Order: sequence, then C-alpha cells, then structure tokens
Amino acid sequence: MSGVPPAVCPHVNASSATAPRYAVCFAPNPGSLGWLAGSHWLGRCAALLQPLPQLDIQGVAAEDLVRLTAAPRRQGWRAVLKAPFVLAPGADWITLHQTVQALAHSLEPCALPPMHVERIGDILALVLAPSHAANRLLHQAAAACETQLQPLVAPPSDTDRPDLPPAGRASALGGFRFHLPITGSLDLVDAPTQALVLDAAQEFFSDLPILQFNSLALFAEPAPGADFVLLDHLEMAA
Repeated sequence: MSGVPPAVCPHVNASSATAPRYAVCFAPNPGSLGWLAGSHWLGRCAALLQPLPQLDIQGVAAEDLVRLTAAPRRQGWRAVLKAPFVLAPGADWITLHQTVQALAHSLEPCALPPMHVERIGDILALVLAPSHAANRLLHQAAAACETQLQPLVAPPSDTDRPDLPPAGRASALGGFRFHLPITGSLDLVDAPTQALVLDAAQEFFSDLPILQFNSLALFAEPAPGADFVLLDHLEMAA
C-alpha cells in the first residue's frame, strides 16, 4: 500500500461534517501525458499537490479561466465512479484500501476511445461517444463501486457537502455518465468567453493520448472545502 499523508486518514472521533471524504475514480497515472494535460488545463496536480500553469487562451482573461476551472481544479483530474463519501463508523482507511483493491482486481481493463469535449448541463467535460463498447465496462465499474463500497459508507446527514456539479450529482443518484469535468458552471463567465473556452478546449484535448482504464484511483478530501488529493492507483488484474 502506498504511503498516505496523515491529514487524509480517517479521524477516530470526527463527525460526518469534519471527517475526510473519499472518492473512487478513473484518473490517468500521474506523470503520463494524459494526466499532465488535464492537470495543466485545470491548473493543479492532485498527486504532487502543486499549482500548474494554465493555458493562455487568446481573448480570455486569465482570472476568468481560473474562476471557470475552480470547481474541477479542487476535485482533481478525474472521472467519478463512486461519489465522495464519509466512512461509516467502524470502517477505516485500511479496510477501504483493501476493498477498492479487491474491486479493481475484479474489473476488466480496456483502452478508452478518443474523447471529445461536450457541454453537460452547465459544465464542459471530456466524454466518450455513447455508442462505444467501453461505456459498458465503465458502467459496470461504476455499478460495482456503488454496491461493493456501500457497506463502508456513512449514512447521509444534513451536514453532507453536496459540491458536485450537476453531472456528478446525477452519477451519485444513478444516472451515471462517464466524464472528466474541465470547467465548473459556465454561467460564471459571459457567452463570448464560454465560446472561446470551448474552442480552446476542443483544440487542446484533440490530441489527448489514448487513455487506459486499468486501475481505480482513490482520492480524498482531507477536510471540508480542502482540495482533493490523489492517494493511490489500484491496478486491475489483467
């Protein structure tokens, strides 16, 4: 098991309002071109916990791009399979890690087809063509994450932190669609800026390398409102 910073481990006496949250996701391996491209677009590496320079888009003020990418930058470069959750009483980091590892070993890896930028609700995200066969494996993986991890999840409470964009909330409620968010709400900027960002994103991600779905990425939010951290990649047994 990889080393985990103490700040992201469960606190024994933490309430659900202050306890760390975990999420199981797809994410390219850190250091790969796929990881670097998405992390630079967002402006942060969730593995090294460092800011990164963002794309200079002609006609778009740097502060507008920073604001537009704030939500996915905090979440990290990933596609959610199991939405953020607090561990149930009695569950701990070791149990979670072992469960996700066993789950990864049960899944079938695949190469993802070329992805394209699309508007989903009020955000932009990288998505697959709906007809591609990889969608079936991704749906199966998300369903397995939901069912097999649920015994480790604390019941929802009034203090839960619903900070996912609309597409992410839909996945948590059962309307799963695999996507890697690249903006928060487009309403944060005006229509001309939205169009420029969309054009730039389509060009930027047009030569993204083929991504491999061959591991489950475990992310953590150490404290309410903190940036999510990439803790580990758990490889599938292929």
